[in-house]
Amino acid sequence: MPRVAVDLLSYTGTKGGMETYARELYREIGRQGSEFEFVGLASREGYQLDRSWFPGEMVDTGISGENRFIWAYGELFQVARQAKRHGADLMHSPATLGPARSSMPSVVTMHDMLYWSNPELMTTPLYTAPVKLMERLTSRNATRVLTISEVSRAEIEKYLHVPRARIDLVPLAGTMPTIDGDRDPDQKHPFVLATGNRRPHKNWASLIRALPLLLEHERPRLVITGSHGDDPLQAVVEETGMQDWVELKGWLTSEELGELYRRATIMAMPSFVDGFSLPALESMMVGLPVMMSDIPVYHEVCGDAALYLDPTSLDSIASVMRTAVTRPDEMRRLAAAGLEQAERFSWERTATQTLETFRRALTV
Repeated sequence: MPRVAVDLLSYTGTKGGMETYARELYREIGRQGSEFEFVGLASREGYQLDRSWFPGEMVDTGISGENRFIWAYGELFQVARQAKRHGADLMHSPATLGPARSSMPSVVTMHDMLYWSNPELMTTPLYTAPVKLMERLTSRNATRVLTISEVSRAEIEKYLHVPRARIDLVPLAGTMPTIDGDRDPDQKHPFVLATGNRRPHKNWASLIRALPLLLEHERPRLVITGSHGDDPLQAVVEETGMQDWVELKGWLTSEELGELYRRATIMAMPSFVDGFSLPALESMMVGLPVMMSDIPVYHEVCGDAALYLDPTSLDSIASVMRTAVTRPDEMRRLAAAGLEQAERFSWERTATQTLETFRRALTV
């Protein structure tokens, strides 16, 4: 029985979408069953979290996933040795980065190439060059590369020079939000929901700055979740005078977020660039309409089931928000189209195709 070591050094409970991917992928792999057995190489922090989703043994590597320097050294030079020590025949690194060298075949899931395509939008410019080096070394070592969108596949070819024949496109899927009851949008106080970290490419500030362009009777409230600690968007709220219209929330429980999905008028993703959009997919799964930046990757996820906006234009953003508040017929159409679009994605398919990539890597 082939043994797969899963590199979970970056899994610490604070990383958002990539952690959702690892957790839901391996939960589904466990449901399906296969000829593989799995050992999870956990960060020190991740080992303290719930591990019931992993379909095999999980071990504490003793490597911190929160200390950037310890983590980077662990990814490049330690995790492959630990995989060998645990008798692995194959390694999977599900969070873009992995070993610089391994004695066994390696599969890495590279979610996006944002440090290459848009370095000016990264939160920590000092880390841009090191991350690019790590991505280059990881991709050179990888037997096969998994990625989640056509946009990311093209950029992996462009920036890392990985031949297309070594890249497998396996889209993500959504996880049904925890909602207590049916969708019931707040008619008296309509609101736009936005959820995600505060990295610059997410462009949340433009949602806030577009609000004053709307007359009060057509202006929605705005709820933005997902911050850790002091929220940098607070300064934008004060600058625009939108304190009565914007609510900034931190990291929410699934139940708290589910209630927002249930009551929101529309979900907004005004990003300049992205690798996918799990929040959009999960919104469509429950019939919550979505307003998305008019960028290729969002068309891959949402198709015709979205209102598209120009993320560089406050007028465009304001216009779409106005439509969300004043056109209930359009919201009903988008809700129905979104439910249909979301059915094209499933963790079952993601897991099945990922296991097929593992088999390809082992036959090289």
